Amino acid sequence: MGRGQILARTTRFAACAILALLGGAASAQPDSGFQSYLGQLRSQALAAGVRRGTIDAALPGLTINPRVIELDRQQPGSDVAGPVAMFAPYRIQHIDAQRIARGQRVYQAQRGRVASIERRTGVPESIMVAIWGNETNYGAYTGNFDLLRSLATLAYEGRRRELFAGEFVDALKMLDRGVPREQLKGSWAGATGNPQFLPSAYLRLARDGDGDGRVDIWNSDADTLASIGNYFVDAGWRPGQPWGIAVDVPAGFDRSHNTNRLMSPRCPRVFARHSGWRTMAEWRSLGIAPRSGNWPGDSILATLLEPDGPGQTAYLLTGNYRVILDYNCSNFYALSVGLLADAVAR
Repeated sequence: MGRGQILARTTRFAACAILALLGGAASAQPDSGFQSYLGQLRSQALAAGVRRGTIDAALPGLTINPRVIELDRQQPGSDVAGPVAMFAPYRIQHIDAQRIARGQRVYQAQRGRVASIERRTGVPESIMVAIWGNETNYGAYTGNFDLLRSLATLAYEGRRRELFAGEFVDALKMLDRGVPREQLKGSWAGATGNPQFLPSAYLRLARDGDGDGRVDIWNSDADTLASIGNYFVDAGWRPGQPWGIAVDVPAGFDRSHNTNRLMSPRCPRVFARHSGWRTMAEWRSLGIAPRSGNWPGDSILATLLEPDGPGQTAYLLTGNYRVILDYNCSNFYALSVGLLADAVAR
């Protein structure tokens, strides 16, 4: 190797070393800020009544997770402008034959259990199973992000600091309740277990469905289903009402008289696609017709949603559809839950 080549190689090596050092310094700076912020979370947890021993065991070793920040920044806000997507492609991917067949097997295997939960809560068995199917494909994938690291990272990032700092403290409270540290795995956004509950939802709504004295939404099917049912009761599920029905809208239907004039402050783009409320009897009088089956009660209020535009399948959606939206405020998600529930129960 010539002297010039040696010099060039040495120069490149030195440059790389300098870049590595600069990169290390750059990465150390946010991590230094993160470690300082953990002190604030420690104080917040102590003020919330978390045991000092729990905090001392959980906080050391936590580091910022750049991947979590990257994923969070990819999420659009609920009021971001953009083209309206069609539901049909999403439906093909999320209500496929495999998911329906697996849901039917789970439904039949759990009939005795979910039937008793339905009697107690009024939430249909098929809805509980469909939530489980949509969230984690019936427990096939519940996420492998470390919950404490993800929540601390999201709180430090600051976009929704109050929310995620509270969820971090609630995750510590889960440890106080006896949840094993290694069990705290889940999505990058801090949801965990078969029903993908945030820690606050776990503390408030998770239930012991098998009577063993533990609330295990990671390994117990009974606890998973009982917890989902309790979530829906808390969100206001109305027993005896459907989530909605698929309908046909007649040609020439005047949509200008059915616009929604009440805008929700929560995820406004989701609700902006809905019409105003009318009773089922009123919709029928306007020429709307069910695609199959009978009309539900005439006095039930519903909104009209045409997720693929005029001329395609539309849906009349009751207040129970809004309960599904409380679980995940996305029309595509809520429609998928309702349609999967219908398919599973057939």
